[in-house]
This record gives sequence, C-alpha cells and structure tokens, in this order.
Amino acid sequence: MTEPRRNRPRKSLGQHWLVDRRLLNRIAAAADPGPEDTVLEIGAGTGLLTDALAQRAARLIAVEVDPDLAERLRQHFVDRPEVSVVAADALSVPPEELLTAAGGRPPYMLVGNLPYFIGTAIVRHFLRAAVPPRQLLVTLQADVAERIAAGPGRMSYLSVETQLFAQARILFFLPPSAFRPPPKVRSALLRLDARDRIAVDVDDPEAFLRLVQAGFAAPRKRTRNSLAVGLRASPSQAGAMLCAAAIDEGLRPAGLSLEDWARLYVAYRQPAGAE
Repeated sequence: MTEPRRNRPRKSLGQHWLVDRRLLNRIAAAADPGPEDTVLEIGAGTGLLTDALAQRAARLIAVEVDPDLAERLRQHFVDRPEVSVVAADALSVPPEELLTAAGGRPPYMLVGNLPYFIGTAIVRHFLRAAVPPRQLLVTLQADVAERIAAGPGRMSYLSVETQLFAQARILFFLPPSAFRPPPKVRSALLRLDARDRIAVDVDDPEAFLRLVQAGFAAPRKRTRNSLAVGLRASPSQAGAMLCAAAIDEGLRPAGLSLEDWARLYVAYRQPAGAE
C-alpha cells in the first residue's frame, strides 16, 4: 500500500508513520495472532502495518482517529471482509465497544504504532479496561518503554502501575530513520502480556497505586522521605511503615519491587498497634 500523497503526518495528532517494511513485517511476525484472536490495531494511519497484520490475522480491526485516513483504509480493504476499519478515538471508547462495532470479540490483542504523546494513556486505558487484551504489542518512545519494563533499581510509578497488570519486555528498538517524519528520538517495540490476576495480593488495586504514587512523590530522595512527602506524614511515621514492611529505609523508591510495595501497602493499611 502506498502512502497517500495528500495525507501527511499531522503534528497535532503526534503522527510519525512507520514506513520501514522490514520492521513492519517484524512487528507483524512478533504479533503472531492465533486463529481465535481478534487483532485490534490502534492508529492505523496509512495502513502499512495494517497490510502486514492482515496477512496473519483471521480478524483485524483497524482503528484510526483521522476520518480521512479511515475512509481511505476502508476503500483499500473493501474486498477484505476479515478487515474492518473504525473511525474513532481509541481513548474515548471502551475496548468492548470497538470490538462490537466491527464484529470482533475477545480474546483479542492490541497492536499499534502509538503517538508518543498519548502512548502511555492508551496502554493504561486498555490494561485497566473491563475487557483488556491478552497482549499488547506497541511502539513507544524508547525511554518510556524502558521505564515501563524496568526492574527494581530503575522502577518508577509507571513501571509499577503497568507491571501490576502485565508482564513487560522490550523486543527491539527502532531508529528514527524508520519513520516519516523521523522523530528526534528512537522508539522501541514493547510487549505486554496481561496477567490473569494482578501481580501482588492487595485488596484494593487503586488504593495500592495511590500509595505507590505517594511513595514516588520525591523520587530522588530516600523512600522514607519521599513517602513522608507523598502522604503528608512525618519521616518517623514513614520510617515506621518501612520498618513494619521490612524495607531498608536507605533505598530510593526506584529500588523497591512490586512485592516490597505490597508489603508497604499492608503496613500502611494496618498501622503499628492496630489489631
């Protein structure tokens, strides 16, 4: 499929179209959808990745926010009944509605070359949806993908939040030259495998994440002081919680694992002296 001359990437939509066919085919091969999978492509653009995915998917739903591009995609795939095109903002529509609108159903996987400025919002939207995908395979700005997939020592709120719901790993990096127009930074293909249940045993995932967010309030400080800032507590109170959770006060928030945060959450919910 050739790129439409009259439709240029729009800065307002954060569009950087992936045009390297070797990498497009590599992404489609990494997706490797099963016969029961519906593939939901977010940000189909000019359809180059859509073409590569259509060669492998039994059912493909291409979602594109730009109505002109969506119409061109419909014309291109008019003789391909297994491919449906939906003109929609993926952030404003629940995933189950996108599937229903195009005759798809779970299980489904999400694939997409995501605009940098809404990439993490799309990941959050789908991972925390009532009907999440079993897998996400998305291109993001490389440093964002690295933060999501980071382990203890380099973790952030974003990595804890994402890894609570999915296992994350970077498959490979993509150079700026693979895109049109070339971005100023490199990208990465991130794979997220949704968990059947959240990674740690906590009674309220939203309350747990609020505690984690508080713990990263001052990420360059040690966890004792950062937590005190986020909770508006005294350093001694924060220190007591860390002690109850058997966490070294000298660690910075980035050094805590999901299991550490879970123990800290228990200590926070049941202060010392409570029955």
